[in-house]
Amino acid sequence: MSKGTKLSLDMGSGWNDGWSLEEDTKPRTLLIEEPSKHALVLQKEKRKGKIVSLVGPFCLSDDDAQKVLTTLKKRLACGGAYKEGWMEFQGDIGPKIRDALEAVSFRFKKPK
Repeated sequence: MSKGTKLSLDMGSGWNDGWSLEEDTKPRTLLIEEPSKHALVLQKEKRKGKIVSLVGPFCLSDDDAQKVLTTLKKRLACGGAYKEGWMEFQGDIGPKIRDALEAVSFRFKKPK
């Protein structure tokens, strides 16, 4: 390239060529079930060298799930979070979680 000329890097199409952002127009409905109709699963994962207990999937509204999570965290004396229908608890406390949720009439899938 000679000095003083610019390299043109325009490739492909632009927004002015009829392209647009698609928005999700479908309404997302969440089927909210009562506790006895759930079929929950317990899992363990390692994250950053520490064990995390996962339980879910929950079919609850976000407010109800946060209330259940708060009571479980207080009862089990551990930290936790609710993300995408799953509750995450710090530590390997699967049997304690199972007992606490079964006391509030949640059901679990039978292990294979």
